[in-house]
Amino acid sequence: MTPLYVVLGLIVLLAVFIIGIYNGLVAKRQRCNQAFADIDVQLKQRQNLIPNLVETVKGYAAHEKDTLDAVIQARQGAVNANTPGEMGAAEGMLGQALGRLFALAEAYPDLKANQNFLDLQDELSVIEDKIAAARRFYNSAVQDYNTAREQFPGSLVAGSFNFEPREFFDLGEDRAAMSTPPEVKF
Repeated sequence: MTPLYVVLGLIVLLAVFIIGIYNGLVAKRQRCNQAFADIDVQLKQRQNLIPNLVETVKGYAAHEKDTLDAVIQARQGAVNANTPGEMGAAEGMLGQALGRLFALAEAYPDLKANQNFLDLQDELSVIEDKIAAARRFYNSAVQDYNTAREQFPGSLVAGSFNFEPREFFDLGEDRAAMSTPPEVKF
């Protein structure tokens, strides 16, 4: 009877061990989901701010239609992006378009002095900082999750229960441009 208890004890221990690994992977996956949702909220705030910024600039620089259209198209691309990779690429393009928009503002002293433009610019700067923080948190969560699902014995559980790898929120080639804030002088 004792060998039966030993075998049953080992089976129970193994089951508890597997359940622990499974629950750990679920918790890490949920952390990734929550972190991605945080990025999404910040990006939507920035995307909602851009039409106001474009309208403010349009009042002063209506003949700069190409730059304004580029910002609007980049915003639309960012709104339509779904995966972290798509979002990273779209946000990189949006950041470049916004940089051109702020560079355009340099040519219009009245615009640079407009309080609404200054307020929008400050709000955008705050949102950019929040996006960078959310992106770092998300990428950290993805790293923890991917590491847990690739290390032994987590890889056995992850493979058995279809825990798919997560994609980093990478800005790709635009990473250097995005990590340097646009220089605006008044």
